[in-house]
Order: sequence, then structure tokens, then C-alpha cells
Amino acid sequence: MMTVAILIFSCLFFYGVGYRYYAGRLDRDVVFPDDGNRTPAVELRDGVDYVPSKPFVLFGHNFASIAGAGPVIGPIVAMQHFGWTVTLIWILIGNVFIGAAHDYLTLMVSLRNRGNSIADIAESTMGTRAKMVFAIFLTLAMLLVIAVFGIVAAKTLIAQPEMVFPSFAIIPVSMVLGYCIYQKNANLVVASMIGVAVVILNIYIGFKWPIPLPQEGVLGFSPLVFWFVMLMIYAGAASVLPVHILLQPRDYLSTYILFGSLSLGMLALLWVRPEIHTPAFLGAMSQEQGPMWPMLFVLVACGAVSGFHSLVAGGTTSKQLAVESHGKPIAYGGMLTEGVVAVVTVLLVGGGLYWVAPAGGNVDMATLGFRETLKSGGWIMAYGNGFGNVVHQMLPFMGLTFASMIAVLALNTFVLTTLDTSARITRFIIQESIGRKFPPFQNKYMATLLVMVLAYLIGATESWQKIWPIFGATNQLIAAVALFVIATWLMAMRRNARYALYPALFMVVTTIGALLWQAYRFFTAPEPNLLLGFTALVLVGLALFVGNEGFQVFRGRRSTDVVPEMAE
Repeated sequence: MMTVAILIFSCLFFYGVGYRYYAGRLDRDVVFPDDGNRTPAVELRDGVDYVPSKPFVLFGHNFASIAGAGPVIGPIVAMQHFGWTVTLIWILIGNVFIGAAHDYLTLMVSLRNRGNSIADIAESTMGTRAKMVFAIFLTLAMLLVIAVFGIVAAKTLIAQPEMVFPSFAIIPVSMVLGYCIYQKNANLVVASMIGVAVVILNIYIGFKWPIPLPQEGVLGFSPLVFWFVMLMIYAGAASVLPVHILLQPRDYLSTYILFGSLSLGMLALLWVRPEIHTPAFLGAMSQEQGPMWPMLFVLVACGAVSGFHSLVAGGTTSKQLAVESHGKPIAYGGMLTEGVVAVVTVLLVGGGLYWVAPAGGNVDMATLGFRETLKSGGWIMAYGNGFGNVVHQMLPFMGLTFASMIAVLALNTFVLTTLDTSARITRFIIQESIGRKFPPFQNKYMATLLVMVLAYLIGATESWQKIWPIFGATNQLIAAVALFVIATWLMAMRRNARYALYPALFMVVTTIGALLWQAYRFFTAPEPNLLLGFTALVLVGLALFVGNEGFQVFRGRRSTDVVPEMAE
């Protein structure tokens, strides 16, 4: 019964305390949405990046882009090291009061600044130095995301060849759906039902006819590199196509895949009511990860708060919002929905896998052991097997393998949506920063080519493995900086800045603490990792620099250049 109580309480908390109460306060005290204002999608409509979108379609794009694998990875790793109770508490509190507010305010501030990215807005609120440092930092972080998510998706296609066909077949299906909706003005409900039916058919075809690659590789590439190259080509092409042709409808359809698997998992939890086998609390200190504060708040990013979301909100979503009142359900509501995914992940993995073998010895711990699956197959297998076990108990005719495939397919679909959105966002950052000094990179094709080549080099050479351990802190640092930028903008607009300032202070202190702890571990390890140690210290310097820039603005020592007519 505990899993049912937690699930119901979490949903009520997200809706009642989050959407109804806190989001309402943001509207009344800070945002003041006005549908009479012309949004950038309307005013700057170009048919490529600035396109007014149907709210349900845009919700699908935004949610699919921010979700990715984050709300699954973080909670599983945090449960492993600190237990499920503290993990759940951080998801609930962090999501409502920091993460969802961060997403919504970033979207609306970008909306009031012609759809510009948070890095570009930093120039008007904190100065050119802050903008350039932030832009470089964001570019490096996004290149890492593209490379790593490309590698993760490629490994998943190799491990489960049943997902190859549905993963790629959704591309032409999405393009046809986009054409029907935007060119033929087809009924959204009817078109969506047909599109979802075709996606389900593709899943069945993939399960019946998997597409494994030969061990010797294809065209001189190993299977991993071949799929990685294909995914880089796809992400690059998707990032330059008009958003309504592929990006929007693909993310929209992908949302149905996740909602379908999420609903199935929630029904299974309500029906089976599994006991949570993972320990509730494992102590305030993890031998591998370090102290609960600050490391728990870095391990669980998506689902609680994630800096990557500010790039989506200010990179693509703000350029597609038709009217301002759509912002709250799309951004704040989208983040709350991601919180539900994180909670369900905790319950499915904690209830579907076993920390220790149960009495009787009738459980295959290699398949259903929490730590065993993490060690042998990583978080993808842990999530898939936990989901599959609970669903299989509700629907015995659905084999554990097939149920697990549904979970992993949904996960991989969202990894791909994050991949193509990341490529587009990085292209925007390149055009806004490097393109101003080197005009050739203002061209979207040149900027995209640069992005994809650099991401390929990071992924194909496996150099990402050297810097990935500090990505969690890097992501949270982006959130802290974005919140500082929002706070300074709100102050310039004579609005209540505390909704962004207090979370910004908490996140920057937490991030600095995490980076200092990681630097200490890197330097004092039996085999010191000097690269990661000094990188962590450089990031601490960045956090202090941005914090000082924001402090100077709040002290009134630096004037802001926010253009009034762009602010409203």
C-alpha cells in the first residue's frame, strides 16, 4: 500500500501545491501573462525556427525535449547510494519550488526578449563578459550532451535490435503528421490517433523483425560507430529543418510513447502494489558518491531541477509559443510531469527489483537484483527490468522481456528527442556568439556542421568518458546561472526577484560544494585525475564569477540595458 500512497500523494502535491498554488503566485507576482502581447513566434515568424504552434503539440515538443533519460538515471543512482526517501523528498520539493519555476520563468523571460537564449539575455542584464563566458560554457556542455546521448542511443540499438525499426520509422510518420496538421489543417485528434496507431504497429514490427548489425561492422565502421554516425546525421538534419516539419511532430508523437508506458507503469503500481525493496535510507555518506549534501542534489537533476531545461525553454519553446497563457501549462506543467516520471521510476525500480534475494530463492537476481542489474547492464537495464517485472505481474501474458522492451523503447525515444533538440539549441548558441564575430557561422548550415563534427569527435574518440563524471554538477551550474540571469532581469523590470534569486543562491552554493568535493576526490585518488580535478576548479571559478556579476547588479554598480519594449 505504501507505493500507492506515495504515488497518489506525489500527484496531488505536484498539482495542488505546484500548479495551482505556486505557479499561480508566479503569474500574479512576476509573470503577468497577457495574450494581448505578440509573442516572438507571431512577430518574427519565419517558418523555420519561429513558428506559432498548437499548445498540445508544443507541450509534446517541450516535454519530450526536457525529459530524455534524466528523470530515470538520476533517481536510480541516488537510490543506490542514499535510499529512496531522500531521493523522493528532493524530487518533490526541488521540482515544485525550483525546477518548475526555473523552466517557466526562463521561458517567459526569453519570450519577453524576442525568443533569445538565456546566454544572450545575460549580456543585457550582467554584461558582455558574463554572456561570452556563459556561451562558451553552454556550448561545451551541449556538445557533451549530444555526444553522450548519441553513444547511449547507439548502444541501446545494439543491445536491443528490436528497437531499430520503431526508433527510425517514427521519423517519416512524424513528417507526414506535421504535413497533415500544418499544411492540410487536419483534425489534430484524428491525425494523432492515426499517428499513434502507426507507431504501435511499428513497435510490433520491430519486435517481430529485429535488425541486428553484423559483429564485423558496416561500411568499415563498428556497430557502435555506425549507429553513432547515423544518429549524428539525423540530429544535424533535424536541427536545420523547419520545426513544424519534423521536430514538433516527432516530439509530439514521442510523448504518446512515454505517456503510454508511464500510464502502464502507474496502473501496474496501483494493481500490484509492490513493496519497495530498496532501503529507505542508506546514510548521509556514500563511499562512492560522497556526502548526501551536496551530491544528492547533483545526482538527481532532471525531475527536480536541470539547467538543460533553460536551454530548451529559451532555445526552441519560446520561439513557438502562440500566446503567453500557454506558457504555464507547457513549461511549469511540463516540469511537473517530468517529476511524476521521476517518482514512478523510484517506485517501479524500487518495487520491481530486489536489494537482497527474497526467502525461497525463486528470484533470478541476475535479472531482478537492483545492484546486479546496475553492475551488468547499467541504469537502462535496471529501469527496463524493474518496469517489466511490475507490469508482468499485472499482465502475466505479457512476458518480462516484452514489457522491459516497452520501457526501454520509451526511454530511447526520448534520448533521441533530446539529441535533436540539443543539436538545434547548440546551433542557436553558435550563431548568437561565434557568428557575430565570424559571419560564416551565422549561416545555420555552417553552424550545424561545426556542432556535429565536434560532437562526433567527442563521441567517437571516447574523450567524453574523461569529463562525463562532472557533468551532473555542470548541469546544475547551468541552472544556477540561468536563475541568476532571470533574477537580474526581474530586478531590472522592477519585479519580485526572490522567486529566482533564492533558488539561484541555493543551487550555486550546492554546485560549488559538489565541484569542490569532486575536485578533492580527483586529486586524492590512488591514481589522481588531474584533468577532471582542474576542470572542476575551473567550473568553481565560473560559478564564483557569475555569482559576483549578479551580486554587482544587485548592488546597483552596473546598469542594465534591458530594452523596455522587448520586456513586455
